[in-house]
Amino acid sequence: MRDMGTKTVDETGAETGAGTERDETAVDTTASDEGTGTEAEAQDDAPGAEQETEQESPSGVGQGAAAVVSAALGVVSLTGSWLGTVAAARETLVGQLETAADAGVATQVKEVYGDAWQTSALWGGLFALTALIVGAVVLVRPAFGTPGRSVQAPWIKSVAWAGVSLGVVGLLLAVLKYTDVLLGLPSTG
Repeated sequence: MRDMGTKTVDETGAETGAGTERDETAVDTTASDEGTGTEAEAQDDAPGAEQETEQESPSGVGQGAAAVVSAALGVVSLTGSWLGTVAAARETLVGQLETAADAGVATQVKEVYGDAWQTSALWGGLFALTALIVGAVVLVRPAFGTPGRSVQAPWIKSVAWAGVSLGVVGLLLAVLKYTDVLLGLPSTG
């Protein structure tokens, strides 16, 4: 049995000495270490590059939040708001204070209830208009963003469209309510 540490047979079948084998192994080890070092450096750079890309690319959080705000404002325009209720109550109080006790029924109804009704419609219309504008801005925002990054999550578009739709309906109802076409004051005469 031969000592494998001292002599080997290379591919040509010739025997080589132990010194030559160690030199080749040393060269091969060095070459593989350099390759591993390059691969390790490339791997070290790859996660950093991904993290930079993730930090640079917008996450859409702002657009998503704006879309939700748009939809919420649209719902508020349809259901009424605290601000609209307080403004209508204030207008009722002002109407009661300004109306004389001997004023006619038509004047009392208009001053006490009509102005409050229109104030409530006005605030509903302001919320609806805000919902419409915010939703439209969210929908057109990708067109004015960085080229190549105009992809918007589908849920953001859906919620923004809901906000726009609710804003249009709320605005329409507010105009109809303000002009007394929808649920106008009863006739007193």
